[in-house]
Amino acid sequence: MTTQQTATQDLAGLIGKHLVYTYDNGWQYEIYVKGSDVFDYRIHSGIVGGRWVTDQQAFIRAVGADVYKISWDEPTGTCVSLTVNLSRKQLHGVIFFPRWVIDDPKKTVCYQNQHLDQMRAYRDAGPTYPKAVIDEFATITFVEDCGPGRDDVINCPPSALPAGFPLSRSN
Repeated sequence: MTTQQTATQDLAGLIGKHLVYTYDNGWQYEIYVKGSDVFDYRIHSGIVGGRWVTDQQAFIRAVGADVYKISWDEPTGTCVSLTVNLSRKQLHGVIFFPRWVIDDPKKTVCYQNQHLDQMRAYRDAGPTYPKAVIDEFATITFVEDCGPGRDDVINCPPSALPAGFPLSRSN
């Protein structure tokens, strides 16, 4: 995947940000934007709660003042696109789950980086269609600036976090 930024892209307001957000359906997620084309994430609740990923390649773009788009395609066949509005502390996400994930979501609940070949095998075995489309708004409940390129922001599964996290992470 090529994610080269154009000269007009200013991502300084997003790179290094660590966010916790809760979708209107109750699912809670966390992301850390490491760089202009890579981020880490952890899923606290929802059908794939417990899953976490580091160094996910993505297309990351500025689309307005303090508004950014993060889009990616996972080895599972799941495609995601997030619009992050930092000034309003809102997020809109669209997740396209292949049928196999909807049918057995627990197969993906792991540290994906250690199971890439297995995720691709599940994807290739399918079924991939019909996809389930989750289209939801979210409230960003926590934002901190950690700086870019860190490996210690999201470095464990949700189950290894202190009691109350991420609910305790709000500002």
